Amino acid sequence: MNDMWKKIVVLGVAAAFMVLLTGEASFAGPAARTGDVIGVIDSQMIVTKHPKFEETARQLQQVMRQKENEARTAVDSEPDQAKKAQIMQTKRMEAAREEQRLMEPIYKDCQEAVRVIARQRNVTIVLEKASVYFGGEDITDYVVQQLSRGK
Repeated sequence: MNDMWKKIVVLGVAAAFMVLLTGEASFAGPAARTGDVIGVIDSQMIVTKHPKFEETARQLQQVMRQKENEARTAVDSEPDQAKKAQIMQTKRMEAAREEQRLMEPIYKDCQEAVRVIARQRNVTIVLEKASVYFGGEDITDYVVQQLSRGK
């Protein structure tokens, strides 16, 4: 069960980071132009290498266990199946909000580190490494180093 939660957390973190990164469109217009330098990143690695990620992941696991226990206790005492489903949904939503609250500072730090490194290396477009079949400068390690130095 512990490994399952860790995988869920890591996948959720990477997905949310990419949504935040691509949602701002801070490096790319609608299409690459001649002279653009394309950088690629492994966003999952960046997030998991953040100096505060492990502690945040532990906090998140505690929250998940707490919400699971709260749900189990409430469901066990509820005879109505529809209300049981509602309780479970409510606890999942509470856990998701707490995950967002805990991870937001890490996402922001990661976004800023990507911006800093992209500017330093004259990268105009940053894409997720897994989406690029060929080419691009991998700046993942530089971003991880930037995170370890802090802002």
